[in-house]
Amino acid sequence: MRITVLAGGIGAARFLRGLLSHLQAAVPGAEVTVIGNTGDDITLFGLHVSPDLDTVMYTLGGGIHPDQGWGRADETRAVQDELGAYGEPPDWFALGDKDIATHLVRTRMLREGATLSAATAALCARWQPGVTLLPMTDDPVTTRVDIEDPDGALRTVHFQEYWVRLHAEPAALKIRFEGAEESRPAPGVLTAIAEADVIVFPPSNPVVSVGAILAVPGIRSAVAAANAPVVGVSPIIGGAPVRGMADKVLAAIGVETSAAAVALHYGPDLLDGWLVDTSDSAAVETVTAAGIRSRAVPLRMTDVDATAAMAAAALELVQ
Repeated sequence: MRITVLAGGIGAARFLRGLLSHLQAAVPGAEVTVIGNTGDDITLFGLHVSPDLDTVMYTLGGGIHPDQGWGRADETRAVQDELGAYGEPPDWFALGDKDIATHLVRTRMLREGATLSAATAALCARWQPGVTLLPMTDDPVTTRVDIEDPDGALRTVHFQEYWVRLHAEPAALKIRFEGAEESRPAPGVLTAIAEADVIVFPPSNPVVSVGAILAVPGIRSAVAAANAPVVGVSPIIGGAPVRGMADKVLAAIGVETSAAAVALHYGPDLLDGWLVDTSDSAAVETVTAAGIRSRAVPLRMTDVDATAAMAAAALELVQ
């Protein structure tokens, strides 16, 4: 079995951990390719940071901070403290010392002419995540958010500033994927979609994670044309995001924060199946009526076993 997953950061990484656990027990030899969001990538202190790619790599490789869900376990921040002492901004994005080593390797490879795909493969050679991790594109794509400041001034900020520094407190007026129109899918991305037996949208942010991946020309059409069934797992439970502030960016594109609304946002041209939480069982009828097979199961990723059961339910729904 070949499974292709369009992934954001924390939610996707935790889902993938459960998926791999299920496959190891039920489908030995299954191959998983992860197409990671790079719209969140940012340059800090001259270093190229790929938050979503690293979160997947660290989580599946056993190096993630277990409570945060991002960054390295047993981390220190001596370098960033020193940079702060020099007055070097920004002070709102935490880079740990171990994490900085990852960014140094990536940045050095990119400056020497390597692609982001090649740099990602080199980093994964250390972590052995058990999946093939591909960036959505090797071209620069940046997620930007239009906001209104308290004084009424309109401005555009990098998604990381909106999410991390501003905590998504200003209303997001518009989400833009700068550079997406000129980008191309990274090598292997379209092949992974075309040759998949199942395609999965994990419980990632539908706007700035999965949405960013689908904004790369050729990826949405490849998913829509794929012979494989496409199944999604709702990131919304009981009218609220499981984690993060997806409701803020859903509002920016006029989508209600509900399990049913997110399924309809993707639509039956992309989705064949959609899992909702048992608390949202009323959404099953709405989603099914739209032409998307749906089922209600527990979606809280409380531990690996619970997440493996979720992943099994997702595969069963479309198989």
